[in-house]
Amino acid sequence: MTPAPHPDHGVDELCPPGTHLYEQALREGHLHRAAAETAAPCLIDHGLLHPAVTDPDRLEPVAPALALHRLLRSTAQAIAEQRRREARLAEVFEPLMRLDGRRTAPAEIPAVTVLSGTERINRAITEAMTEATGEVLCVQPNSNYSSSRGERAQAVALARDQELLDRGLRIRTLYQHTQRHMPLVAARYEQLRGDAEARTLDEITDRLIVVDRAVAFIPGDKDGSLALEVRVPALVDYLATAFDRLWRLATPMYPQAVQQPTLDGVTPRQRAIAALLVEGHTDAVIADRLGMNIRTARVHIAKLAATLGSDSRAQLGYLIARSGILDREG
Repeated sequence: MTPAPHPDHGVDELCPPGTHLYEQALREGHLHRAAAETAAPCLIDHGLLHPAVTDPDRLEPVAPALALHRLLRSTAQAIAEQRRREARLAEVFEPLMRLDGRRTAPAEIPAVTVLSGTERINRAITEAMTEATGEVLCVQPNSNYSSSRGERAQAVALARDQELLDRGLRIRTLYQHTQRHMPLVAARYEQLRGDAEARTLDEITDRLIVVDRAVAFIPGDKDGSLALEVRVPALVDYLATAFDRLWRLATPMYPQAVQQPTLDGVTPRQRAIAALLVEGHTDAVIADRLGMNIRTARVHIAKLAATLGSDSRAQLGYLIARSGILDREG
């Protein structure tokens, strides 16, 4: 069996095998090259062992004081080079900073920033959450959680959210009803520990994250490749207030799940479909608005028609209006 490659590390993070062999070499005065190359090649790479003049297969240890002096000198040289670089940069930019800057971007944090690419978006969200001290509000519309990409994104979000909860923050999340029983969504709340809550609605807005009611993240395009980081206080407050109103209308999912009641045999899901039918939407639009596939939407429409005794699409709209099911709260 091929041995596992030796981990890459600096001399300031000397591995246990390397520490052990270096101590052995200091006590015994030498090591065989094969032993060091197999267990701790880092000792040779970092210059803590060197071949004997009379026998290349015999490795002798460098005195710790000498090795430390050499490493510190190397560090001092690197620091000196960084300081020289700082001086060169200051020299280059000093005349540029004297120019009129009225045409450049402001130095303060912009009120609205366009973020491009998933990596940049996630990094900005993570940075905002790192500074959070109170509460994070999330709207998570229907997503493809069955894909491997969705699972990886879920794992990253889970770790990030658990770190927030460990710091004593609160997280409230709104989902569509179709996600109540998705395995990854359920598993998420089985793993989270802390003040996390989730509720569901038939229809929710597009993705939204509000951190400490100070910064919000909203989509910048349809495919999710752009996002807007919003720091306009009035706009962020508006988004947080909209979230709170949706939250009061939503059905609890976690930590205490609530079963949605039926009225006269019509489920809340069918009432949501009925409202969209009355507005004249097609099956495809209804499915998209409620986060379900079109086949499921048609099954619900058929059940609604059977419950109300409808023989046609036109009659169904009339019976929905006459039944009064849209006037009652579930």
